[in-house]
Amino acid sequence: MESTVNIPPDLLRAFVAVVECGGFSQAAERLLRGQSAVSLQVKRLEDRLGVKLLDRNPRRVALTPEGELLLDRARRILRLNDELVAQFSEVELSGLVRLGAPEDFATSHLPAVLARFARAHPRVALEVTCELTLEVIERFRTGGLDIALVKREPLGGIGGIRVWREPLVWVAGDRHLAEPDGPLPLAVSPRPCVYRKRATDALDAAGRSWRIAYTCGSLAGTHAAVRAGLGVTVLPKAMVPHDLTMLDAVSFGLPDLADTEMALLSAPQLSPAAQRLRDVIVRELEHAGVAA
Repeated sequence: MESTVNIPPDLLRAFVAVVECGGFSQAAERLLRGQSAVSLQVKRLEDRLGVKLLDRNPRRVALTPEGELLLDRARRILRLNDELVAQFSEVELSGLVRLGAPEDFATSHLPAVLARFARAHPRVALEVTCELTLEVIERFRTGGLDIALVKREPLGGIGGIRVWREPLVWVAGDRHLAEPDGPLPLAVSPRPCVYRKRATDALDAAGRSWRIAYTCGSLAGTHAAVRAGLGVTVLPKAMVPHDLTMLDAVSFGLPDLADTEMALLSAPQLSPAAQRLRDVIVRELEHAGVAA
């Protein structure tokens, strides 16, 4: 009789976390374990399967062909595992979970995730607050949020778990506004705003003159200003409305922009419902975004 090799989900979870986070230290942060423990779990998984899954070097971690073959299957197994656990523990999840996020992200990428969570856990009340990133951070630090999604500079000092990465692009309603014959008019959010700072810093570094033509704390207001030809703005690529135009940076002499990152912050003591929402957000956003 052939022996059956059982693969504990924890080993698969460690492997997937290392791949999605881009390294062992980041995976350890997500899994709330020590880096050596995560490394040991991946080694145990490799031993059980009898293959090498990751090529490790001081600068990065890369998938081997065997690791690429396993990754999608591991994600499917973990998804089924989590759905099974959720189904039988659903009755225990209740209470209020307070989530904060920037308006643009909350209105584009979060609704589907939150809708699925609400259907799976109808006894959990979600309270979602949309504000500028620094306002979300301040509300989180003063105890007003359980979970916060915030924009940050790549490898920035805000901390948290990176759950999303996406290219930033220059966007206009009127291409002629971007012609290099005068200061570039910008339609942006008020200070402090990560995208505003990213745009002005990049323009300064490139020696391109600019001026603030329109300031609005509302995403809809900024879109309206760009449609009206009042200024050029910066948006994540997937959030560009269909009736606005992504500008080719080279053609208009505009600097390239670093990718935007979203990080998830969670309070030290989370309720079971908040823990579940945190895990769902991390899993679903990382699978959908460019973070892996």
